[in-house]
Amino acid sequence: MLSKITIDPDICHGKPTIRGSRLLVTTILELLAGGMTWDEIMDDYPTLEPDDIKACLEYAIQLAHFRTQPLAA
Repeated sequence: MLSKITIDPDICHGKPTIRGSRLLVTTILELLAGGMTWDEIMDDYPTLEPDDIKACLEYAIQLAHFRTQPLAA
């Protein structure tokens, strides 16, 4: 599923996008957080597929699991 998320320095300054498009993962996550339904989002972005939204959520889950260690002073 995460293969749908691409990071290319030549597209959107290397921010995560969906299938190499200019549609940012953060855009989809923000729309979901704002209360839009999957159907509403897919109506606004006709090239979007349900698995693309799932991939965005999976990407967010992976980031939420990522832990960083504070840098030593």
